[in-house]
Amino acid sequence: MIETQHKVGSEWLAGAGLRPTRQRVTLAALLIGDGQHRHVTAESLFEAAKDQGEAVSLATVYNTLRAFCDAGLMQEVTVDGSKSYFDTNTHDHPHFFWEDEAKLTDAPSDQLVIAQLPDAPEGAEIASVDVVIRLRRKD
Repeated sequence: MIETQHKVGSEWLAGAGLRPTRQRVTLAALLIGDGQHRHVTAESLFEAAKDQGEAVSLATVYNTLRAFCDAGLMQEVTVDGSKSYFDTNTHDHPHFFWEDEAKLTDAPSDQLVIAQLPDAPEGAEIASVDVVIRLRRKD
């Protein structure tokens, strides 16, 4: 099972032209080895690697996530201006942020309608639009 996940991770990296170092393959396998999309923080991915007995530093996890984003394999979603989540689903889609759990999940994109965006200031262009819908559980 782990060997198959590592193979999937290696292929994911190769498709983006990234060198498959041991740490990258390990983290890629944790992220996409089962074919499911993930929303992770660097800390949660670090803990998952540690739980599997992998020797990888938190700094390496941060650097690897940055490399994955730069290669277009993931997207970074910032919540609260300081907390970053990393999403393996790179298609444009909105997110729910569950405040009580500090958890990010996909929101149904077919229900989101953005009718108009404001004009960008002179000399600028809109690079992307991130939609994060904050939720809390009802009492």
